Amino acid sequence: MGIQIDLEKCTGCGSCEPACPFGLIEVVDDIAQIKEGCNLCGACVEACAEDAITIEEVEQEVSEGFSGVWVFAEQRYGKLKSVSHELLSEGRKLADKLGTEVCAVCLGHNVEGADQLVAYGADKVYLADDPALADHQEDYYTGTLVDLIRKHKPEIVLAGATAMGRSFIPRVASVIHTGLTADCTGLDIDPESKLLLQTRPTFGGNVMATIICQARRPQMATVRPHVFKRSAPDEQRRGEIIKVDFNKEAVTSRMKLLSFVEDLSEKVKLDDAEIIVSGGRGLGKPDNFQIVADLAEVLGAALGSSRPPVDDGWIPYSHQVGQTGKTVCPKLYIACGISGAVQHLAGMQTSDVIVAINEDHNAPIFEVATYGIVGDLFEVVPMLTDKLRKSRGLA
Repeated sequence: MGIQIDLEKCTGCGSCEPACPFGLIEVVDDIAQIKEGCNLCGACVEACAEDAITIEEVEQEVSEGFSGVWVFAEQRYGKLKSVSHELLSEGRKLADKLGTEVCAVCLGHNVEGADQLVAYGADKVYLADDPALADHQEDYYTGTLVDLIRKHKPEIVLAGATAMGRSFIPRVASVIHTGLTADCTGLDIDPESKLLLQTRPTFGGNVMATIICQARRPQMATVRPHVFKRSAPDEQRRGEIIKVDFNKEAVTSRMKLLSFVEDLSEKVKLDDAEIIVSGGRGLGKPDNFQIVADLAEVLGAALGSSRPPVDDGWIPYSHQVGQTGKTVCPKLYIACGISGAVQHLAGMQTSDVIVAINEDHNAPIFEVATYGIVGDLFEVVPMLTDKLRKSRGLA
C-alpha cells in the first residue's frame, strides 16, 4: 500500500496541506509533496478536488484455516489477574457472534484458579505449568504462545494491555507476521465481514479509531484492564483442561530475572481498589494533595490523580488515572478538583459510582458523575473527612 500524487492533475491549490493532521504535505513549485511519515489516513485524498492524490492498495491473500477466540490468562505470583476474567467474558460474546469456541492460555507455575477459567467462559484451557514460567520471562512466554498459535491456529487472540501484555504480545505478533491493535477500549464483530472491530483512542483520546486486520491471522489486540465488566462465574459450565508440555531447553532466554521491585508508594493498589479518591489541578499545589490523601486514608481507599499533577511532579506516575495512566473500575470514585478532560474520563467512567467535587458547575466531570458537589474542595473535602472520622470513631 502506498500514496501517489498525479503530477498532471495536481494544480498546487494547497487544499491538502491543512487537511493533513501530521503536517506532512507541502506545496513546492505548485506541486504537492508528501514527506516521510505518512500513515495513509486518507485525509488528503478527501480534501483534493482534482482527484490528484490516490492510495494504492495491494490485495493480500487472506489466511485460511483459523478459528476460535483465544484469551491470554495473565497471572502474577501464581494468581490470575482480573483482566483475564474480563477478557474471557468479552471473548465469550465475540465467540457467540462467530459461532466458535473460546480458549484460555495460562502460562505459570501452580497458578490458583486456572480451572475456574472454564466458569468464566472458556471451552478449553491450555495450561503450561513449569517453575521457569512462574515469573514473566519474555522469551519463554513468547516462544510458548507462538508454538501454540501455530499449532492450533486461533482466529482471534486477546490479551490485557498490562505491563506484561504490552511487553511480549507485540513480539508474538511480529514473529507470526500479523497485526496488533494495542490499548483497545472496545471490541465487536462486523456482522457482514465477520472481522474483529478493534476500537482504541488516538490523538490523545480526542478521536476513536476502529481498526481491522483484513488478511493476516490471528487478529490480535490488547485491551486495557477494567474496560469490560467480568461476568459472574458459571460453575455449571464444563470445559477441557489441556496440559501443555513446556520445553525450556528449546527456547534460548536472553534475560535473567534478578528480582521484582514493588512500588511501595501505593498503600492501596489502584488496579485492585474498590474505592479511589483522586485529585486534579484544582488542588493548586503539591502540598494540597494531603487533603485528598487524608480522605483516601479514612476511607481505606487508593490515591489517584489526573494527568496534570503527575506532569508537574506533584505525585508519582503510578497514581495516574486516565488514557495515558491506568484504567480503573472501582465501586466508588471520588474526583476532587478534576475538570474531567476526555483523557481522564476514559480511565474512570466505568466506575460504579462517581462523586465529583468541583467549584465549576460547568466542569465536564459532572456529565459522568453519579453525584456532584459544586463547591470549594478546600472546604468540602476536609468537612467530609472529618465527618467520616467521627462516624467511624477515628476522631
